[in-house]
Amino acid sequence: MRFTLLTTVVALGALACGGDKQASQTQTPAADQAAATPAATGPVVEVKMTGNGTNVAAFEPKTLTIAPGTTVKFINVSGGMHNIAFWGDSIPAGAAAPMAAGMPNTIDNMSGPFLMNANDTYSVSFANAPKGAYKGYCVPHVALGMKITITVQ
Repeated sequence: MRFTLLTTVVALGALACGGDKQASQTQTPAADQAAATPAATGPVVEVKMTGNGTNVAAFEPKTLTIAPGTTVKFINVSGGMHNIAFWGDSIPAGAAAPMAAGMPNTIDNMSGPFLMNANDTYSVSFANAPKGAYKGYCVPHVALGMKITITVQ
């Protein structure tokens, strides 16, 4: 009984000492990503991320040709969590800095966050990206062949 009372008092004290949060500190992760996503400077092209949750996963389309300045919007359609990552040794020379600037909220170098739910999106801006092929993959599904090639022309 005393332990329950003590636990309740400590919990209430912790809540009371939390202080007021300003509106800018209470954004949701989706709002944080939207705020950090660079403004699109050109067209937006959508790529679907699909799968059956066990042995099939794919980007649709798996090859894409875009103009410089295009934003590619990845949409988790089905198949569990997905993300987009790029191999550092398979992007054009000089592309690392523009890719870092065009990929907000990365979990690692040139690896976007995991999209956990259907209809979650993540946008990659190819603003200032050099022309050439960018080879990407989904970290959880690379063994299933979930790969994409985006060519900037």
